[in-house]
Amino acid sequence: MKGKYGIIVQNKRIGYSFEIRRNLTVIRGDSATGKTTLVDMIKEYYENGAGSGVRLQCEKECAVISGRSWKYELAEINDSIVFIDEGNEFIFTDEFADIIQKTDNYYVIVTRESIPSLPYSVKEIYGIRKSGKYGTIKQTYNEFYHMYNLENFNHKVKPDIIITEDSNSGYQFFKSVSDESDIRCISANGKSNIFSNVLSIVSKQKTDNVLIVADGAAFGAEMEKIIRLIKYNKMVTLYLPESFEWLILSSGVVDDSEIREILLSPIEFIESRKYFSWERFFTALLVEKSNKTYLKYSKKKLNSSYLNDKISYEILSLMKFIEIK
Repeated sequence: MKGKYGIIVQNKRIGYSFEIRRNLTVIRGDSATGKTTLVDMIKEYYENGAGSGVRLQCEKECAVISGRSWKYELAEINDSIVFIDEGNEFIFTDEFADIIQKTDNYYVIVTRESIPSLPYSVKEIYGIRKSGKYGTIKQTYNEFYHMYNLENFNHKVKPDIIITEDSNSGYQFFKSVSDESDIRCISANGKSNIFSNVLSIVSKQKTDNVLIVADGAAFGAEMEKIIRLIKYNKMVTLYLPESFEWLILSSGVVDDSEIREILLSPIEFIESRKYFSWERFFTALLVEKSNKTYLKYSKKKLNSSYLNDKISYEILSLMKFIEIK
């Protein structure tokens, strides 16, 4: 499945109107905010149709799975938007993550806890707020420049330390440009280690500006604790492009008309069954488009051509308000 889908769910008492944009959507929030009500209404309609008293509008079928039989229920569902309410512990298992990667559904998961086993985007975490008669879904977390109100930002961030989530090409790129600018660059060796790395640094070095660079397309599970840390430490800045590969593609250093078209609306091109996260899609796209060129890309080992002054400048220039080189 690919594309975005609007959903309207309502009965005589309450209504919800929202849009699903990726294969994984997470709805967060405390009790009594309407999360379970939303799933219950969809379940009633799924089981009883119009006779349920619920009206549901969506281009795709909407289904609900739960309990011990979730695997059997899911095996019968295709090309649909699947809702799962909190309390279903299977959503935290590696088995669930493995199984849904092989399906062509979109998933909407209601939970008060983060789900480390799933690579969901920071842009697809929502809360529910009431707005008159209808409940509307609003984004809880946004990308870096929205979270810090950068439209009103009037000075540059000059990091003393950069932390990347892994040791692949992204780290190798930032390590190289950091070395030229006397900036310390650290690999966290996994997104789940970023929090402990940052906490260790800020507890020892109160005056260093720390920049976290991670793949926003799969960083959703880490957001809650990182945001709490940033809230109480203004020396830490979070930069979340979709991925390092997205950053390269967006810089235009690999000149291709199809890339430009895709970047305008990735939703229309990313098939969820093939690419479980957008990070995987952008990696595959960059590998394909740079093949047989001097910029041939490998995720494991960075092509030194990307460290050329002109190329690295084009990539870094996308990181507005962040001064590295």
